[in-house]
Amino acid sequence: MTNVNRQSRAVSYIRVSALTPLIERLQKRRPVAGLLLSRHGIAATELNDPYAIVPLHRFVAFLEDAAETLGEPCLGGKFGAEFKPADIGPMGMLFSLAPTIRDGFDRISRYVNSLQNATISGLTEEGDRLVWSYRIADKTIWPRRQDAEYSVVASCELVRSCFNSRWRPAEVHFEHDVPENAGELAKLIHAPIRFSQSSNRIVMDLNEAGRIYRSEDKQLSMMLERHVADLMGQTGGESSFAAQVKTLIELYIGRRAITVGFLADELGISSRTLQRRLEKEGLTISDLTRTHRQELAATMLSAGNARMADVAQALGYADGAAFCRAFKVWKGHAPSKHTAAIIKQGQQRHAVIWRRSIPSVASEA
Repeated sequence: MTNVNRQSRAVSYIRVSALTPLIERLQKRRPVAGLLLSRHGIAATELNDPYAIVPLHRFVAFLEDAAETLGEPCLGGKFGAEFKPADIGPMGMLFSLAPTIRDGFDRISRYVNSLQNATISGLTEEGDRLVWSYRIADKTIWPRRQDAEYSVVASCELVRSCFNSRWRPAEVHFEHDVPENAGELAKLIHAPIRFSQSSNRIVMDLNEAGRIYRSEDKQLSMMLERHVADLMGQTGGESSFAAQVKTLIELYIGRRAITVGFLADELGISSRTLQRRLEKEGLTISDLTRTHRQELAATMLSAGNARMADVAQALGYADGAAFCRAFKVWKGHAPSKHTAAIIKQGQQRHAVIWRRSIPSVASEA
């Protein structure tokens, strides 16, 4: 019997900018990235915008599948060993500008959610050791060995690239069980490894982590921090169940059929549980989908030159005729009339501005 109180999977994301370097490295090994992305429901068109987001559970599964397909159990760690600060954009720059290793990891902890939300990261002191931890908060995303090994090895490479090329952590922890090829992973990390831990961690010498390597350009760092904070704000916000469903609709509209079954699968719950939880908020999938379509249609039509076929595709309709019928139900008139009104308003506004810009005869006299 279905448990109607089952917890839903959090709507977790990772930015395309964080995926791109991995996809490029995968393609160099074997041109299977397109096939694997498609297998895990990540469309190639989604990768055009570096600031766009894709579901985190799909990315993690993609990485696990890539390791299995290539027959490289340490693929995540190998990708991490090739990591460069530029691979994570502004956050990589912030790390490279940090005066100390500790400051660098502190920035990762504070701003990791600009690249990947639903992630727990932090710094703690344990005697003469400084410990940085990283873990995906969503327990339903499993297995995730490749993501963990990539993240930890890449973070070690960040230190070597930005501070000391011969730097080694005192110890490294992983939450997954010890793999058969643990020795290969140890060669990438250059430190003792402990498996089956409560989190993924990099343990380092406290004094070394506090050593000052450079004077910081504080103005540049502040500018980058503002930018990264803005990115975090874009993926933050509402956390109600309806908001999570709405976010999924926004993510997939025009690319997939928005059905109760599909959305329930994305959230890791049954279709009936999804419907009941929305009913508690007085909503349905149809309500949320219609609202988003109306908002998106208004935005696209406001440009004045949008093709009905393009708008229909973006909103997930079969063709322009289907969109026009839906629009008439919403507004009582055709979208072409709506567009014409917007164009007319723009022309009138332009005419007023033009008239005001012409000096009167009296003022010239």
